[in-house]
Amino acid sequence: QVQLVESGGGVVQAGVSLRLSCAASGRTFSSSVMGWFRQAPGKEREFVAAISWSGGMTKYADSVKGRFTISRDNAKNTVYLEMNSLKPEDTAVYYCVAELPFTSTWYGSPRYWGQGTQVTVSS
Repeated sequence: QVQLVESGGGVVQAGVSLRLSCAASGRTFSSSVMGWFRQAPGKEREFVAAISWSGGMTKYADSVKGRFTISRDNAKNTVYLEMNSLKPEDTAVYYCVAELPFTSTWYGSPRYWGQGTQVTVSS
């Protein structure tokens, strides 16, 4: 079992940066593929980013590529999402996920989900 707790969300203006954190506990975090999804009001949940257990491989949705960076600190059992140049369309609840299979061209369904943290970007 894996428990995931997100933090760092808030209300910000367009153009600024925000960093989300996800603290993991339960199983061996360092061997788990981690990622982030988000869900905007009235829309389906969508993939944002993923990172391999070593941090050597990452994958991003086209909508955030070049603006968002996923990273992890296995010593702290924490995964991060650095979000730069935020846009109003980035407004969503952001979910940390664990055991997310992915390759350079595909991603699967995560096994574990956090409760989510709200990010609101005003214009």
